[in-house]
Amino acid sequence: MITSIREKFISQKVIPICSVILGILFIMAIFAPWLAPNDPTAVNLVYKLQPPSWEFPLGTDHLGRCNLSRLLYGARISLGFAMLIFISSLVIGLIVGTFSGYKGGWVDHVLMRFCDGVMAFPSLILILGLVGIFGPGLSQVILALMLVQWVYYARMFRGMVLSLKEQNFIAAAKISGSSQWKIMKRHIIPNVLPPLVVMGTLEMGWAIMDISAMSFLGLGVQPPTPEWGAMIHEGKSYIRTNPALMIYPGLMIMLVIVTFNLLGEALSERYGVKRDFKKG
Repeated sequence: MITSIREKFISQKVIPICSVILGILFIMAIFAPWLAPNDPTAVNLVYKLQPPSWEFPLGTDHLGRCNLSRLLYGARISLGFAMLIFISSLVIGLIVGTFSGYKGGWVDHVLMRFCDGVMAFPSLILILGLVGIFGPGLSQVILALMLVQWVYYARMFRGMVLSLKEQNFIAAAKISGSSQWKIMKRHIIPNVLPPLVVMGTLEMGWAIMDISAMSFLGLGVQPPTPEWGAMIHEGKSYIRTNPALMIYPGLMIMLVIVTFNLLGEALSERYGVKRDFKKG
């Protein structure tokens, strides 16, 4: 009884509300050039640290730039590149995990030992190390995140494939003379794709948090490009006199991550999909 009530609440409340919130955020990011009231990078010290007004709805920062405009443009980077990182890492992980799990043998052993070696270290430490090698910058951070995150997806897909290999319909496909590539394409991959929606909602929060963390440390987005983590970094010097400079982007990061996580957990319970790994 309690379980059915909980599932009904998730279906009717949590999933639709989170979907609407994320839809609004993505619309804000896509249409930022039309929604932003001012140029997000225009410096005007005359309007330095102005309070909210009709011209600047959320006030201005220490360089006279419109906070609302910078938040809107920052959403394009935080959401857009988080999606790019997730999709790229997922595709690599899907290919490697499916191939490794289905082929087995020394191929599976070598690939999974490499993944185990990467997963033995906290992901943030590895990302910092790669960014230190590549140099600071958004493209370098994106590359470092993709190189680290794909191993988690590979491990998960490999586990799914190992369980699917033992199913009767795979044995029937082998007996009918289907090639290994045909079996993977028609039977294996379609059966591991449904959990992608759940994974996407759960992992988008990680990607956004990692991008913001790198920018906060000065290793990601470089000034004057607006990005939520970079905005927190720039506003930390004014935390006592004008804490809104950190509060606004901090609230946006929290809203996006919490919404993605709530949606992911709701979808996970609704469809019975669970993550089998944790990130460090």
